[in-house]
Amino acid sequence: MMPRLLPGEIAVIDHEDMDRLSAEGLIQRQAAAVINASRSSSGLYPNLGPLLLCSAAVPVVDDAGPEVMNISEGTELIIDGDRIFKMSGVKRVEVSRGHLLQLEEVEKTLDSAKRSIAQELERFAANTIEYINDERDVLLEAARLPDVKTDFHGRHVLIVVRGYDYKEDLRALRYYIRELKPLLVGVDGGADALIDFGLKPDMVIGDMDSVSTEALLSGAELVVHAYADGVAPGLERLDALDLPSVVFEATGTSEDIAMLLAYERGAELIVAVGTHANLIEFRDKGRKGMASTFLTRLRVGPILVDAKGLSRLYHGRVRGRDLTLLVAAAVLVMAMVVALSDVFRLTVQLLWTQYIVNTWESMF
Repeated sequence: MMPRLLPGEIAVIDHEDMDRLSAEGLIQRQAAAVINASRSSSGLYPNLGPLLLCSAAVPVVDDAGPEVMNISEGTELIIDGDRIFKMSGVKRVEVSRGHLLQLEEVEKTLDSAKRSIAQELERFAANTIEYINDERDVLLEAARLPDVKTDFHGRHVLIVVRGYDYKEDLRALRYYIRELKPLLVGVDGGADALIDFGLKPDMVIGDMDSVSTEALLSGAELVVHAYADGVAPGLERLDALDLPSVVFEATGTSEDIAMLLAYERGAELIVAVGTHANLIEFRDKGRKGMASTFLTRLRVGPILVDAKGLSRLYHGRVRGRDLTLLVAAAVLVMAMVVALSDVFRLTVQLLWTQYIVNTWESMF
């Protein structure tokens, strides 16, 4: 839906506990308003999506019910307070009624969720432990690795996920990318992030549900993530585009299997950008635990560098005093070079001789 949303249009979504990335996307697309079939914040954890939208003065009609998802794309809608209408000829027909979010209300819900974060953390940890047993095979995935053409052996591998602050962290790595030329792996929409930075992905891996057709046609090797039961929803899209691909059947997330693939194929170093690593990020992804990610990081840990927050680590700046000293030093060096050169000495001698001659002639 997001790529098709035009500025000034109303976005109709079904997204319980709207995450920050989704809200930022709607704001960037200049949505006139948002109608959410579900609750934008359940209060289970402090998700920032509703706060960002309300702070940006984007009206949000919350908990509007599943019937709004039957509204056809392109339908003219009118929002009047909590009520949603569509136009039928010259008449307004009420489609549904929700709840118009107010900034003060959203802030109170967020504060309440922050106070109860300890309980959610307990549940999250319990789910992680429970699923470790089910997803323990993630440590044995090497036996089921797909045959890929991309050669990881002895290479640095940059794995990009379109997660929090990925743009800033990717920008901070630009000199690393330029000098060491790592293999570039985009996890779903991470491939578009690479293209946005003028880079060409060597591999795209994932469900293929949030990656653009442009990225799929970029020439990168395509690896489709299939679930443990063998179902690979993204394969149908690639078949429709007549694009060759490889299927990787594995538990866990697409970013997990991207790291496993690089590790098992002999990568020297894995640098991860935008990956998910904390409670809020995992809950935003709709996951109730992080078993596969925990196990994956145990396996690939010795060669994994997480670039999350790199852009906030240090910002170099040039002070005016330093710049003045640099220019003064350069001028001084140039003056010394000229002063010590034979050409300079000869020029000075000629000027001095000419001055003596002119003075002598003026006297007589």
